Amino acid sequence: MPIFQLPDEILFPDPSYAEDDGLLAIGGDLSAERLLAAYSQGIFPWYSSQEPILWWSPDPRLVLFPDRLRISASLQRKINNHHFKVRFDTAFEQVISHCAETERKHEAGTWITPEMQAAYNELHRKGFAHSVETYDHGKLAGGLYGVSLGRAFFGESMFHLQPDASKVALFYLVEKAKEFNFLFIDSQVETSHMVSMGAELIPRVEYMKILKEAMGFPTVKGKWCY
Repeated sequence: MPIFQLPDEILFPDPSYAEDDGLLAIGGDLSAERLLAAYSQGIFPWYSSQEPILWWSPDPRLVLFPDRLRISASLQRKINNHHFKVRFDTAFEQVISHCAETERKHEAGTWITPEMQAAYNELHRKGFAHSVETYDHGKLAGGLYGVSLGRAFFGESMFHLQPDASKVALFYLVEKAKEFNFLFIDSQVETSHMVSMGAELIPRVEYMKILKEAMGFPTVKGKWCY
């Protein structure tokens, strides 16, 4: 399949044209309008600072259905004991900055470039991007961020400075997803961490069906709270 060069207009090719590795298109920009259009069509940006903007739609797709979250007994104890204090949307810029600084296996550098951080900070200001933060004695211990559209949450990245801090954030994200009747949390590509917590791979064609259903509902915009 060819790799599509995006035009100036906010248009994307059908995700079914993506390469075997999920790469679909190149170019464009990171405007809020283009990012929201991409997510609504099952597409997301992922590239390094040495590359042009790359757009992906992998097959299969890793998703977490809220009622299928798996947590360990030790993590449940931390949740029950309120080991961490949890907040939503109180430190979005700090969370994305920490995610950018987190070293990950099999990755050189970070794909959360300054341009990406600026773009998602703008989505946050517009009420579409959200963070979940965990605190220990007033200090940020972990968290995650992503984009919400319709009844779907598109997870982007997470970090922890203390053991289980990001897992607790994920637990509370799932609780919020249940509150909003979200259909799924998109985890994009397979990771052992997310699989261990209940995420599963589904074919792109199935993902596109539930995405279309999720996009049929209004978006819960603005600051979330806990």
